[in-house]
Parts: sequence; C-alpha cells; structure tokens
Amino acid sequence: MVCKSILSQNRQRTENETRSAKLSDLDVLDCPVCFEPLTVPTFQCDDGHLVCSLCLAKVSNKCPGPGCDLPIGSKRCFPMEKVLKAAFVPCRNADIGCPNTSSYGKVSSHEKECNYSRCSCPNLDCNYIGPYTSMYSHYICSHLDENMTCYFRSSALFRININEKVLVLYEDMEKLLFVVQCFREVHGVYVTLRSIASPTPKLEKISYWLSCSVDGHSLAYKSPEMKRFLEVSSQIPEESYIFFPNSLLCGEMLEMSLSIVNFDGEWL
Repeated sequence: MVCKSILSQNRQRTENETRSAKLSDLDVLDCPVCFEPLTVPTFQCDDGHLVCSLCLAKVSNKCPGPGCDLPIGSKRCFPMEKVLKAAFVPCRNADIGCPNTSSYGKVSSHEKECNYSRCSCPNLDCNYIGPYTSMYSHYICSHLDENMTCYFRSSALFRININEKVLVLYEDMEKLLFVVQCFREVHGVYVTLRSIASPTPKLEKISYWLSCSVDGHSLAYKSPEMKRFLEVSSQIPEESYIFFPNSLLCGEMLEMSLSIVNFDGEWL
C-alpha cells in the first residue's frame, strides 16, 4: 500500500513537472533525405530508419537508410514526433535581439520572416552586417555622401554608371533603402530595383516603374511586387528587370525615370 502510494506520488510529480534538456546535435532531428527538420507525421521502417512526410513520395515508400530497402510509410514514429513537438529552439538571430523561440520543425518558417534577419550593407566596400531594421540608420550615418541618393514622393530622375553596378536610393519618410543594380551581358544591360527588407508579409507591398528614352526610343517597365533581399546579389535576376540592348546604350551612363508606388498604385 505504501509502495503504491509512493509510485502514485512520483508519477504525479513527473506529470506536473516541466524539465528541460540539451541536445548536442540538432541534426538528429533532420530528415536524412532533404536534411530539413523532420515534420509530423514522421515515418519509420521496421529497422527504425526515419523519413519526413514530404520525402515519403520521393523515396517511393522504400527506406532511404544505408543498405536498407524495407518498406516505409505505414508505421509512424510516435516517440520522435513527441520529441519534435517538445523541442523548442531560439531564433538564430537571438544574439542580435530576437526573443522568439519556435518548435524545431517551425523555426525555419519564423527565420524567413524574422524582423531581426541579418542584412549586409548594400555598399559593396562595407562589411557591416546587422538586423535589417537598423540598416537604414547605418547607411545614412556611414555612406550617405558616397552614393547618389534621393527619396521619393513622386517620380524622380536618377543616373547610374553601368560599371559601378550598384546605386543605393533611400526613402526618407518610410526609412527604406532601395538598390538599383546593373548587370552587363554580351547583348546589353539588365537593370533591376529591389528593396532591402525581410521577406515578412507584414511589410507593405511595393511596386515600381522604370522608364528611359534614348534617341527617340522609349523603354518602360512596371514591376510586380518588388523583390526584397538581405544581401546584394551578383546573379542576374530571372524576373523583374528592364533590359537595355547595346543599340540603345550611349556610353557608360544610364538616365532613368523611377516611380516607387504602393502595390495598389498609390504613391509611396
């Protein structure tokens, strides 16, 4: 009777307590096929090898474990699913202020939209990296006199040297930074405009108009929602650009008219 009472008390204490533990290697919670965090449901073969639900079809219901071709997909690994639900990790941006903790399987979703996402300064000679929310103040304090800049209430003209590749523009009221990039190719020059911002959907959608007239020829481009990025890329964009053929280029300078608008068409 005494033993039964003690067992009951121990069980109750265990159920009511919340204990934390440290995992030395989070990779053990990743799918061996896609290397992304395992998701619920998680499946296992009879030998205990795991695969996430998204990769089940990729492996044609055959175990991806080394040297194993047992069927997989009919048996869930409930202990691992409990671990996944109980494992909470801090955002990778915690050291620069993000207070968020997420279950391991959802942390990547948060980090894609984190307001503390690390951002590189658009000035290619600067090594500053910090939260994108502080990038505007960093740029204004450190580089305002180093680039041709302007802010927008209506359409504006700007000039960019194709060889310099990058021109940073700022919008003073909303504290936004925009980067115009030129990509020279054999047949001409690609020009694109993107904003320095986290891809979080909470931010207002922005679009832009670019136009240029050369020797009686006119080019114009209206973008869909403006792309956001955290680091200046050297890759030619696959979309959202205006292309200037060599026949319309006069030297190394491009002069264009730019209008930045809310996605609904109102002036920013």
